[in-house]
Amino acid sequence: MLRLAVPSDGAIHQPALDFLGECGLGVRRTNLRRYTAEVPALPGVVVHFQRGSDIGLKVEEGSADMGVIGLDRFLETRLENGNVMVAVDNLGFGHSELVIGVPDGWLDVSSMADLAELSLEFRERGRDLRITTKYPRLVESFLLRWGVNFFSIVESSGTLEAAPSMGYADIIADISSTGTTLRENRLKTIDGGSVISSEACLIANRSLAASNSVAMRLAAALVERIEAHLQALDFYSVTANMRGSDPDAVARRVLEHENISGLRGPTIAKVYTKDGEGWYAVTVIVKKERLLDVVERFRQIGGSSVTVSQPDYVFRSESGAAERLRQAGPS
Repeated sequence: MLRLAVPSDGAIHQPALDFLGECGLGVRRTNLRRYTAEVPALPGVVVHFQRGSDIGLKVEEGSADMGVIGLDRFLETRLENGNVMVAVDNLGFGHSELVIGVPDGWLDVSSMADLAELSLEFRERGRDLRITTKYPRLVESFLLRWGVNFFSIVESSGTLEAAPSMGYADIIADISSTGTTLRENRLKTIDGGSVISSEACLIANRSLAASNSVAMRLAAALVERIEAHLQALDFYSVTANMRGSDPDAVARRVLEHENISGLRGPTIAKVYTKDGEGWYAVTVIVKKERLLDVVERFRQIGGSSVTVSQPDYVFRSESGAAERLRQAGPS
């Protein structure tokens, strides 16, 4: 079996399940009270629903082989020189930003450089700048990089925005998407005050590479399917009908225009019409951002009835994610 940990609740619970479904790896859970499920497309993969805050530890200790987790949470909880690696990053959901929030009455503090100066002033007055956060490890490293050298971290698992008004912290570092909650609590962000921009990632225990071949085979199949789906999001398949005396003539006309020749070149198929005229269907795979330019160029060279679709997967000659997994080993 391959044991895949997925958050049992929270912000990335449902997006994780939806994403796996989009990858053709839909999770079948027969009972919502059960904390295990299966992936019919990959028999042998068992999904374990776990608290999001526990997933990194479960993968580290080996009670789960892989897990879906926010990058911020992974970096906060991972062990130095630990046994966990990021197998696939940037899964496209679970976006968040960890930011510094200071009282909006601090008119002279608008940047991290100002905050560094203020921390020195606090020290000269006989105390440290106090910051409350649920991410002490990430925040401490971030502040030191900016030269904020005199501070103390007040850890909290509750609502952070009230800390400055309640008096047990001077500033906060918390997850924010729009900044609305900060503003409603008379806090503001500052220039350079983004600790980390995060989204969901897939992590794996490095020992998979040395484990039994079945688990490794399933892990490689899982990451390759995910990687191919993510790669497909950057491409469109464009098909246009074009007149021509033969396929080679049509191909030459298309290849004269580099921006519509696709990844390797056009695929051309004869279109059988009632009048027997020479029509061919030309299909190319193009980058998403070039779609409208490609459609217009096809029109200019005689293409008609242009159709566009997005592939479900784009598989490279080799899967980079699967290969990294195979090459990994216990640290």
